[in-house]
Amino acid sequence: MASIFSKIAAGEIPCYKIAEDKNYLAFLDVFPIKRGHTLVIPKKEVDYLFDMDDTGYSGLMNFSKRVALALKKSIDCNRISMHVVGLEVPHAHVHLIPINSMNDCNFSNEKLTFSKEEFEETAKLIAGNFK
Repeated sequence: MASIFSKIAAGEIPCYKIAEDKNYLAFLDVFPIKRGHTLVIPKKEVDYLFDMDDTGYSGLMNFSKRVALALKKSIDCNRISMHVVGLEVPHAHVHLIPINSMNDCNFSNEKLTFSKEEFEETAKLIAGNFK
């Protein structure tokens, strides 16, 4: 059975897209812990990040870096944190989170809510800085 992320990559479920190429996709987390919280996935479904082949893993990290640079230009923050947890969805993915302190990247923090328009505006802002 395809993961929710595979369905997003296939266009079966909508997302607030930041960037994509033939192998990777970046989109806003709809249950963010900070504004701009972004997920980066390989389009090819692999459950565990470290089961990816070296080419796919390196490509995901390089694509994530490009997304992180766009995120940093778009959201006022000190850093972009990167997290790989891999328990919530059986599809390898990277969390990119704008932070000003260690507490900003605590997944136990209350999830933020944004309107559709706010998500769209944030996605457009970050996408506009993606190179």
